[in-house]
Amino acid sequence: MSEMSAHQQLPSLAAERRRADYHPSVWGDFFLSDDASQERMDFDDTSKQQIEDLKNEVKRIFEVAASDDNRRELLNLVNHTQRLGIGYHFEKEIDEALKQVHERSIESVDGPSFASDLYTTALMFRLLRQQGYKINSSAFSKFKGPDGNFDESLETDVRGLLSLYEASHLRTHGEDVLEEALAFTLTHLASTNEKLGPALIRDEISRSQRQFNIRKGLTRLDSRKYIKIYEEEASHNKVLLKLAKLDFNLLQTLHQREIGCIVRLMIYHIYYNLLIDVERNFPYIRDRVTENYFWILGVYFEPEFSLPRMMLAKVISLLSIMDDTYDVFGTPKELQLFTDAIDRWDIGAIDELPQYMQIFYKALLDTYEEFEKTLAKQGRTYRLFYAKEAMKNQAKVYFKEATWFHQNYTPTLEEYMPLAMETTAYGMLATASFLGMGDVASKDAFEWLLSDPKILRGSMIVCRLMDDIVSHKFEQKRGHVASAIECYMNF
Repeated sequence: MSEMSAHQQLPSLAAERRRADYHPSVWGDFFLSDDASQERMDFDDTSKQQIEDLKNEVKRIFEVAASDDNRRELLNLVNHTQRLGIGYHFEKEIDEALKQVHERSIESVDGPSFASDLYTTALMFRLLRQQGYKINSSAFSKFKGPDGNFDESLETDVRGLLSLYEASHLRTHGEDVLEEALAFTLTHLASTNEKLGPALIRDEISRSQRQFNIRKGLTRLDSRKYIKIYEEEASHNKVLLKLAKLDFNLLQTLHQREIGCIVRLMIYHIYYNLLIDVERNFPYIRDRVTENYFWILGVYFEPEFSLPRMMLAKVISLLSIMDDTYDVFGTPKELQLFTDAIDRWDIGAIDELPQYMQIFYKALLDTYEEFEKTLAKQGRTYRLFYAKEAMKNQAKVYFKEATWFHQNYTPTLEEYMPLAMETTAYGMLATASFLGMGDVASKDAFEWLLSDPKILRGSMIVCRLMDDIVSHKFEQKRGHVASAIECYMNF
C-alpha cells in the first residue's frame, strides 16, 4: 500500500466524527535529527570502566560508614545515593546499611528514637519505612511540648523541619502524630525565607511550599536536579557526585537512543511492510510518543530493563492511538467492528475494518507477534496470553465508555468508577510492563495482577480522579463521556 492510498482512504471528518484539536508534538524531529544525534554522548569502554571504578569506591565508602557505627553518616549516605539517582547500583549495600541501622536502633536505650535531633530521627524513619521496616511513629512524640503540640522552638531547625515534612508522607491511617507533623511543617516552612541557606535547603523549602515531596517525583527528573544542588553543598562527596554525573549521562544516552527507535518505528518508518505513519494516517490522535516513553521511565529506568522498556513503549504508543480512536474518531459501527476484531485476534478479521483501522490492527498483531518471537527465545511465551487478554479487555472497556457517550448516558458515580478505573489502562500496562522483565516477573506475578491487588486498584482510583479533574473542561468541550465530576454532581 502506498502512502497516498492509505491517506486517501482515511474516512472524512463527517459531522458524526469529533476532533480534539490536540496540539502538535513539541518535539518535532528532534530525536531523528543528525544534530541531536551528534549532541548525544557516546560512552566508550574507558568511560564505562571509570563508572565501574567509582562504583567500587562507593561500596568501600559504605563499608567504612558501617564499620564506624556512625548511624547519621550512614543514613546520609543512603539518602544522597538514592536521591542522586544511583541507588539502583547499591541495593545490597543500602539494604545492609538500613538493616544495621534498624537493628541497632532497637537495641539502643531509647528504642527506635535513638537520635536526639529531629533531622536524624525523621530521616531514619523515612528511609526505614520506605524500605519496608515497621518502625513506630511514636519516635516523634519527644519533639512535642507539654501542651501536646510540636515544640515551637523547632521552627528554626529548617533541616529538621524538611526531614520531618518528608517523613510525614509515609504516614498510614491513624498516625495522628504524622498528620500533625505535616500541618506543623507546612505552616513553618511557608514562613521561612527560602533565600536563606544553601541551594539544597532553598530547593527543598520551595518544593514543600508547593506541597510536593520526594515520593511524588520521578527519579530521573529529581536526580538531575539533585545533582546540581548537591554539588553546591560544601560537604558533598566528590566520588558520589562524579559517579552520579557519569551515570546520568550514560543513562540519558541510552534513553535517547531508545526513544529515537520508537519515534522512527511509530511515525516515519515502514513497520512490517505497512506504513503506520501516525501523522498522516491518524491525524486525529495525540502525537505523544516521547511523553509516553517518558512515562515509562517512571516504571523502570535502569539499563537492564531496556528490553521491557522498549516493549512497553510500543504497547503504550499503540494504546494511545487506540484510546483516541474510541474517544474521538470512530463511529459506533466502526468501534463495534474494531472491538470484535481485537477480541478475535486474527488477521482474517482485518477485511471487516475500515482502512484506517486496518493499518492499526495489523500493527497491533505484528507487534505482539514480534514479542512472541522474543519471548520464545527465553522460554516465556506464556506471558503473551496475559498481555493479549489485557489488550482485549481494554478494547471492551473503551467500547463500553464510547457507547455511553453515543447514547448520551450519564451513569451514577457508583456505576461509573468500576469502568472508569479500567479505562485508565493501568491494569493492561502493568501486565505489559512484566513482558520482558526476565526472571523478575514470574507467572505468579501475572496471576497476582489478575487478583485485583489493592496497590493496582488504588493506583487506578488516583489516576482516574486526577485525570478527570485536570481534563474535565477540555473533554466536555470537545464531547466526551461524563467524567467523575458530572457523575458526582448529577446524583
